[in-house]
Amino acid sequence: MDDAAHDSRGDSGRPDGDEGTERPESRDGHEDQAGAAGAADAAGTPDTAGTTDTSGAAGSAGAEAGVAVSAGEFGLDGPRGRVFAGITFDARPGSIIAVEGPSGSGRTCLLLTLTGRMKATAGHALVGGRRLPAQLAAVRRISALAAVPGVTDLEPSLSVAEHLRERVLLQRRFGGSLRALLRPRRERTAAARARVTSALAAAGLDLDELPKGPRTRVRDLERLEALRLSVALALLGGPRLLAADDVDFKLSERDREQAWSLLRSVAASGVTVLAVCSEAPADAVVVRTGTSRGDQQPAGPRRLGGAGDDLDGTSNEEAGDALAETGRA
Repeated sequence: MDDAAHDSRGDSGRPDGDEGTERPESRDGHEDQAGAAGAADAAGTPDTAGTTDTSGAAGSAGAEAGVAVSAGEFGLDGPRGRVFAGITFDARPGSIIAVEGPSGSGRTCLLLTLTGRMKATAGHALVGGRRLPAQLAAVRRISALAAVPGVTDLEPSLSVAEHLRERVLLQRRFGGSLRALLRPRRERTAAARARVTSALAAAGLDLDELPKGPRTRVRDLERLEALRLSVALALLGGPRLLAADDVDFKLSERDREQAWSLLRSVAASGVTVLAVCSEAPADAVVVRTGTSRGDQQPAGPRRLGGAGDDLDGTSNEEAGDALAETGRA
C-alpha cells in the first residue's frame, strides 16, 4: 500500500452511514445476536437449499451490473504538494481497472478518491453516472473496499466466521432497507446464509480447506487467503464497484496469478474491479501514477497515464498530509 495511505488512521473516526468499512458497535441487542448466529452457521455450513436472496453478494451485483468509470484530468492536492494529477481514462462496466505505479506515487489515494472516500481537488470522474467530487455519498453507496491496509484491516485475533458475522450485522444495520429489517427472523437468517455462501463462492474461499475451518484466525491465514476473505466481506453488500489495494504485494508468481484470476471472475460476474498493483495484467485498463506527461508512453490502446506526485517532488509524508487534509468518509 502507498505510504500516504498509512496516515489515514488519523481521520478514520469520522463515521458515515454510507460507508461499510467502519466498525461501529455491532454486538449489542438480542435480535442482532440471533442474526449473527445465523451468519456464523452460514460460514460453517454453507447450505442454502430452499433460500433465495436478491440483494446479496455477487447475485445482486450481477443483477445491477457493474458501473462505467471514467476520469478527466482528475487530481488531488494536499497542503504541501500534489498527490496525483492528470488522471484520464475510460472503462466500461465489468472491467478491471489496474492502478499501476511505484509505492508512494498516490495509487491508494486515487483508489480512495474514485470510491468516494476522499475528495478530489482537480478535474472530475464519473462512476456509474455519479459525478465526483460532487456526489461522494452516492459513489460510496455503490462501491466497496476489499483489502486496503490502514482502512479495512482484518483483525488478526478474530476468526473467519467472526469477521463474516460482524459484516452481516453491519450490512443489516447500515446497508439494508427498512423492508428487509421488518422481515421475519427466519427469513433474515436464511438470507444472511445465502449471502455468505454466495460471497465465499465468488471469492473462491473454501472454509473446509482452512487449517481450522471457519474458526481459523486471520493471523493464521496465508496472504492469498486473507485477500479472498477481504473480497468476500466486500461482496456481502452487493457492490457494483469493488476496490482492492496492493493485490500483488508479497505474493509469489503463482499466487499473483491466482489473485488476478479471482478479480477476473468477480469482473466476469458484472462487478467493476479497481485494483492497485505494481504490475498490471495485459487485459486490464491500466491507469499509471507517478509519471509525468512527457514520460507517458502507452503500451496499448487501453493504457492510460496520469501525472503523479513526483512532478513537484512531493514526498510520502506530504502525500500523507493530503490524505489527512481531505479526510476519509
